[in-house]
Amino acid sequence: MVKNTVLTNLHVALGAKMAPFAGFNMPVQYSGINDEHDTVRNGVGIFDVSHMGEFLLKGDRVLELVQRVSSNDAAKLHDGKAQYAYMPNENGGIVDDLLVYRIDAKTYLLVVNAANIQKDWDWITAHNTYGVTMKDISEQTALFAVQGPKAMATLRALTNIDLAGMEYYTFQKGLFAGAENVLVSATGYTGAGGFEIYVRNEDADRVWHAIMDAGAPHGIKPIGLGARDTLRLEMGFCLYGNDIDDNTSPLEAGLGWVTKFTKEFVSAAHLKAQKERGLENKLVGFEMIDRGIPRKDYAITDESGAVVGRVTSGTQSPTLKRSIGLGYVSIPYAGEGHEIYINIRNSLVKARVVKPPFLR
Repeated sequence: MVKNTVLTNLHVALGAKMAPFAGFNMPVQYSGINDEHDTVRNGVGIFDVSHMGEFLLKGDRVLELVQRVSSNDAAKLHDGKAQYAYMPNENGGIVDDLLVYRIDAKTYLLVVNAANIQKDWDWITAHNTYGVTMKDISEQTALFAVQGPKAMATLRALTNIDLAGMEYYTFQKGLFAGAENVLVSATGYTGAGGFEIYVRNEDADRVWHAIMDAGAPHGIKPIGLGARDTLRLEMGFCLYGNDIDDNTSPLEAGLGWVTKFTKEFVSAAHLKAQKERGLENKLVGFEMIDRGIPRKDYAITDESGAVVGRVTSGTQSPTLKRSIGLGYVSIPYAGEGHEIYINIRNSLVKARVVKPPFLR
């Protein structure tokens, strides 16, 4: 059964094109993907991403649990700081990627992907031998991403939080649009700058309308998941279920920068051995030289048509006006500038390996 978020009816009333995504009825687009994409890149847009999962972890040994299940080093966090990480599985694949927020020394908030909420909960619970109290607050929590160069100008009058003083990947709690204890985070999935705002469901409608009113002079628009995908792909950000999953190596996915072997975590030995052995494949960015749009699971080949990899994400970039993609290729084909071919409907279409982000 497809779930609704607290504002599903609002999106329907706004004329959004709705579709099932990760088990939720979600707005895919309103005015159109290209228009919404440009709105975020050049102005400000608001995404309802309340389908995401939130787990609150508390206890004297909470850091030990986070360190056990997470690849990154949460010991480096201080109060009000967040980090990107992933949870490795026992086979060296990826349970999920997530954000880790340190509320205080005994309290952490983990934000996970909507499709993986139950799987992640079960995984963390299975490793909770530290007496940590866990609470799944996903169904009580709404999440809005206000993204774009005009995001700060839109939001600053709504809160007592010093948004201008917040560094990337920091957060504060405070009064926001009359709602108390709102968590405002200088994070996002667009590369356009902005904030993510965690509110209680009962405050969601009021906060949404306050943001829309405050953003009206800046041309704010509601943005759907279609533009969220094109925006993240222009930055080369991984999408769970496409570019990373239970069977992909985080090292081959380019997540070595959040893999900290200075501590013990699930599959650390497996991943360390893989690193020392050398990788067989690599997730690369590519841009099309010839005309054609790459799509997930299209074969990547050499000039002769021999398969050397597969596409995991692809689109026509609204900003760059050319087709771009991500895909795994065998190491000999992973070098920047290397020419590869995408098999599009049995035609080999030329592309070039480039280093993400595509938009600089």
